[in-house]
Amino acid sequence: MKVVLKLDFLDSRTKQKALQSVSGLSGVDSVSIDMETKKLTIIGDVDPVAIVGKLRKACHAELDSVGPEKEPEKKKDDEPVKPEVVYALRANYYPYMPPAYYVSNTHDYPNSCVIS
Repeated sequence: MKVVLKLDFLDSRTKQKALQSVSGLSGVDSVSIDMETKKLTIIGDVDPVAIVGKLRKACHAELDSVGPEKEPEKKKDDEPVKPEVVYALRANYYPYMPPAYYVSNTHDYPNSCVIS
């Protein structure tokens, strides 16, 4: 279902609040807004009355039109199918890591008494 609403807002903050409140509803597939005509288009399985009720908290909203969404145009199958070009993957290069050197201390207690 495609729902078109006419909104009356003054600034971008109100527009942002309206978009957030509508996109949070369950069943909304896509939301788009036309800034020139100030129309909000919602596509999805949503109740239009619930949308208007949610939007009226942010700005004035009027229901412009409700109807089925446009079906995508079917492409002709006459076009030849181009084969996909598959490129070989490059092997990852891991740089050589130098060996770790261990240092040990020969004097356990340097201040200990030598005479025993």
